[in-house]
Amino acid sequence: MSERITVYQKPTCTKCRSTFKILRERGAEFDSVNYYETPLTANQLRALVKKLGISPRELLRKDEQVYRDLNLANREVADDELIELMIANPDLIQRPIVVRGNKAVLGRPPESVEELL
Repeated sequence: MSERITVYQKPTCTKCRSTFKILRERGAEFDSVNYYETPLTANQLRALVKKLGISPRELLRKDEQVYRDLNLANREVADDELIELMIANPDLIQRPIVVRGNKAVLGRPPESVEELL
């Protein structure tokens, strides 16, 4: 694969830092997008979900306070609404999301990035 890798991340995230370490050790060139500083659009997040091959609900961080505050475990929420909630509350988004071309993986565990190398 010749496409450049992009990592959507939060700088304080341990899994994100571990993913960066793996990429550097493998000599992979990559771009990093801190989606707290450069927020994702709804269309960008939809595209990432599609590349990951998962549903928006599967991208939710269920241990976050905002997840509990929004009572997301106990109610049905349409995919479009989940996307909007994640855009408004980036803590809800699992991270890191590592993209290369038309494929993406969650860096949970960080070693899953190997699939893209």
